[in-house]
Amino acid sequence: MSIRIDPDLREVAALERIAEWRGRHVLEIGCGEGRLSVRLARLGAIVWGIDPDPARIRAARRRLRRFGRRVRVGVGRAERLAHGAGSFDLVVLSWAL
Repeated sequence: MSIRIDPDLREVAALERIAEWRGRHVLEIGCGEGRLSVRLARLGAIVWGIDPDPARIRAARRRLRRFGRRVRVGVGRAERLAHGAGSFDLVVLSWAL
């Protein structure tokens, strides 16, 4: 049995209600394999995703390559961000602990 997360796109509908994403620079903490990164990019965001797991980042890069420079991912941790203050308009953390 496979797990399908949010097949009805309720997460996307909720995201659309809380912010304007088009053209915004978004940091996604705990991006994993890029599930939410894809959705944010489709809403028009410019996404930088980080995850501490190199294998997940490799999978995310394969999944997200069609978005070009609009979605970038890298190994990283929320405790030590490589970006300076003010680098992002919005920060998202979902399904990550």
